Amino acid sequence: MRVALFTETFLPKVDGIVTVTCLLLDHLAQRGIETLIIAPRLGAIDAYGRTRVLTVPAVTFPLYPELKLGPSNLTVYQTLKAYQPDVTHFIHPLMTGISGMWMAKRLRIPTLASFHLDVARMARHYRVGFLEPLTRWLTRTVFNAADFALAPSRLVLREMQALGVRRVGLWGRGVDADKFHPRHRSLSMRAELSGGNPDDVILLYVGRLSTEKQIEQLRPVLENVPGTRLALVGDGPARRDLQTHFANTPTTFMGYLRGERLAQAYASADVFVFPSALETFGLVVTEAMAAGLPVVASRVGGVTDVVQEGRTGYTFAVNDVPALIDGVARIAADRAVLAQMGQDARAFAETQTWPAMMDTVIEHYQRLAQRRA
Repeated sequence: MRVALFTETFLPKVDGIVTVTCLLLDHLAQRGIETLIIAPRLGAIDAYGRTRVLTVPAVTFPLYPELKLGPSNLTVYQTLKAYQPDVTHFIHPLMTGISGMWMAKRLRIPTLASFHLDVARMARHYRVGFLEPLTRWLTRTVFNAADFALAPSRLVLREMQALGVRRVGLWGRGVDADKFHPRHRSLSMRAELSGGNPDDVILLYVGRLSTEKQIEQLRPVLENVPGTRLALVGDGPARRDLQTHFANTPTTFMGYLRGERLAQAYASADVFVFPSALETFGLVVTEAMAAGLPVVASRVGGVTDVVQEGRTGYTFAVNDVPALIDGVARIAADRAVLAQMGQDARAFAETQTWPAMMDTVIEHYQRLAQRRA
């Protein structure tokens, strides 16, 4: 089987969409499925493993400066026609994907579209809410144009159905429970995260430092829950403002961490905190759970699919800072409770395997390819 994938973001950028895309490409390669990926040009990359990467010229997207958009061009059409894929998969089609879907339709290649970015809520968050009706219409139109659509969580699935997307199923997210594991706990990393105060309760955030993540809401937690410290892993456009906001608080900015150091950071903290306002799933939540951390997170994306209230953590409505403080306080008050919740979080994460999630996508590929035949 051959699959052509269109995405609006790819390496060298690092984010949740790129992570899922690379994991999917790895899994397809293991299953003997040939792949081609088409993406905006973000850097000098022409291959990922055995996958050829075809890039198109792109410009910066004003609502999301780290995202660059560009339409598929004649080279993409000719390549797609020569490649003759059995299925085309569109990773949240915007510009590269929408034009690519038109090409696939013209070539009579089955189309699968997966939801990864809530553009409507993004417009509202960045105070251009007048664009929200347009983005909702575009989402409904584009995902209905595909032969089938996939949502990353039950919450998003319901929202897509309410929006009017007719043919939509669930493609959940997994976690590498071996890569993210409590055994990576490190005393030196714990000292680094805590600024030399390892006996305190270490709150950990991992992800992009940007306004939609609402990281500033964690300062009231530090001010109201004694003995807590915060470690922020990641980088992004809001870092400078956040450093000013968290001045004179027990907060450590760790920057980007990868590989072993990232695994150590997860395993060496105590509680994972995630106050994001915009999320389609939130891969970092299950990564933290796999490392043995209870979670206190806003009810966005897939959070309610994975966090069991009162057992593996607590959830709260977006912007409900008192509930965020209460959730952290409940866990931090008793080390025995913290430890038990961490064990339960780890046990749940072990059931969320990537291979099973990715095989679901392959089943959709096969179904669409057979329908074409």
